[in-house]
Amino acid sequence: MPEFTSEQIAKVGKLLNSPERPLKERFRALFTLKNIGGQESIDWIAKAFDDKSALLKHEVAYCLGQLQDPAAIPILSQVLEDSSREPIVRHEAAEALGAIGTPEVMEVLVKFSKDPVPEVSETCQMAIDRLNWLAGGGKDDKELFPSVDPAPPLAEKDTAKLTEILLDESIPMFERYRAMFSLRNKGDDESIKALATGLDCKSALFRHEVAFVLGQAASPAAINELTVRLRDTLENPMVRHECAEALGGIGHKGVEEELKKYLGEEEADVVRESCVVALDMVDYNNSEEFQYANALSA
Repeated sequence: MPEFTSEQIAKVGKLLNSPERPLKERFRALFTLKNIGGQESIDWIAKAFDDKSALLKHEVAYCLGQLQDPAAIPILSQVLEDSSREPIVRHEAAEALGAIGTPEVMEVLVKFSKDPVPEVSETCQMAIDRLNWLAGGGKDDKELFPSVDPAPPLAEKDTAKLTEILLDESIPMFERYRAMFSLRNKGDDESIKALATGLDCKSALFRHEVAFVLGQAASPAAINELTVRLRDTLENPMVRHECAEALGGIGHKGVEEELKKYLGEEEADVVRESCVVALDMVDYNNSEEFQYANALSA
């Protein structure tokens, strides 16, 4: 990673925090800062928690977690503790604290593991399970995917057995997440189709993570299931948003036409904005740009 000056970082930070700029530009600025890392980037990223867009704030929390820098713990804890914030943002702050994974985050996670908002309490419990796994000697493996996942894959390789675990709502969600990431890592059509069956599970948090993981896998085999869930106006907007971004990540023929259907003002903000970002991802995937997070060259 090359060295960047404070002026360069500030330029990107100001773009991120400029509400008058198109959301797609601000997302690219966010991921540019994530790629740079360090205290200055964290400070600029954290400023965006004051934005009105729940989608952007959710993505801000995600990026801070992926940095795995303890310097982000105070602001993420503050966001989690603020019950006036959107559930999608508080949930992502809790997951980000789990991604950082240092023992000092345990107290706040335990405190909110009984939160009345299911997406928040379930995420806190998941993050606690991750911390316990790390304390037992677990180590993140970024060989196949560069992300810090909320749970490690299982050693099990049989798709049928992994699917059984994925769909068993009587066992801890942490184990089901582990099966989810195992199926993602396998990545063949059978595994992707099995993973997509998780979009019918009861927990909105679980369905949202399935959609996110299907986007990571970027397999056209999941387009139909993601499209069906995106079209469901009774679905939790947090799930629909992830389905939209997953379709953008896959970027297969016909995806653009589908995403454009949800750009109207009648859509929930987080869904509409996700489709804007997803369409930008499709444009990127069909371009000759070197990298998505390219705000420094803007």
